[in-house]
Amino acid sequence: MSSDDERDEKELDLTSPEVVTKYKSAAEIVNKALQVVLAECKPKAKIVDICEKGDAFIKEQTGSMYKNVKKKIDRGVAFPTCVSVNNTVGHFSPLASDETVLEEGDMLKIDMGCHIDGFIALVAHTHVLQEGPVTGRKADVIAAANTAAEVALRLVRPGKKNQAVTEAIQKVAEAYDCKIVEGVISHQMKQNVIDGSKSFLSVSTPETRVDDAVFEENEVYAIDIVASTGDGKPKLLDEKQTTVYKKDADVKYQLKMKASRFIFSEIKENFPHMPFTARSLEEKRARLGLVECVNHGHLLPYPVLYEKPGDFVAQIKFTVLLMPNGSDRITSHSLQEVQPTKTIDDHPEIKEWLALAIKKKKGGGKKKKAKKAGEKVETSTEAEPMETSSNAQE
Repeated sequence: MSSDDERDEKELDLTSPEVVTKYKSAAEIVNKALQVVLAECKPKAKIVDICEKGDAFIKEQTGSMYKNVKKKIDRGVAFPTCVSVNNTVGHFSPLASDETVLEEGDMLKIDMGCHIDGFIALVAHTHVLQEGPVTGRKADVIAAANTAAEVALRLVRPGKKNQAVTEAIQKVAEAYDCKIVEGVISHQMKQNVIDGSKSFLSVSTPETRVDDAVFEENEVYAIDIVASTGDGKPKLLDEKQTTVYKKDADVKYQLKMKASRFIFSEIKENFPHMPFTARSLEEKRARLGLVECVNHGHLLPYPVLYEKPGDFVAQIKFTVLLMPNGSDRITSHSLQEVQPTKTIDDHPEIKEWLALAIKKKKGGGKKKKAKKAGEKVETSTEAEPMETSSNAQE
């Protein structure tokens, strides 16, 4: 039996071409879903409508896949669409009754995920609702998040330690006079596991610690960078705004209320592994039942946190496969043009990190041409960086 178990385990990582295909298929769908969501982001558009369209697109696209296989393959939303504005840090995916709309000039963080057979692709992108280049502190914070993400992509590689990535991300944020938001963790992902045991912090604090770890070949990571023009210590303002949850399979507490048992049974059936939004549940019973489920640990909430009014928060998240031939970033979206007030010209260490190759070179490998001259040349390799990552480093 043990050899069978070992073979099953091996088939579930990147050594299996089928697994790689499922990751990349999920990534292709979530990248398209992000474009769909961005197209809906206009002044006066309701955020809840945008979130619903993002989730519906992922369900529709994944629903047409693997329909004729003998064994049922679970697929769909791996993280519900969230659209968080300005000083909101993340996880804003409101209920149907919410009337919040977008306004001209808003800075949006769009965060979403797709999975096929439990193999997860996550992405988050920052966009400002305006024509023309983004300037001032908004540009600084987008540049900080994006440059830190580019550095992390180059440092999350086999043999490297997680703590080194945390230190590098901090240095990038400081170069743009921004702070990395506390409590944000980048996780290893496995089949049906969105937050695996290996992880790294974007910023280390006395309150938050993760175990030391070394990255290894054939691992998958969701690299998540959240930067702020504020102090990076967000606050929970209203628990009622929390709508995104994930089931904790380890908790065995017997729920007392009928509404709680009903809702938890629905969650076990429909969302056994992935985070979900309360919008997906039967709403009247959900409000009543979710409280007991959260209070006794059955559900882990993703709270909606805020920096101070007037602060701006940017997020870049992508999924990377640590393949034998190098790192393969499978989710991303081009940035709009940004013109930050700060540069990394006086930071040779950051430039050295950005100059690191993402893929192992083969004879005659083609290098991707940078869009503009200047620092972009250093971030341009034969891997697929976000095309305007260069803008963040001008």
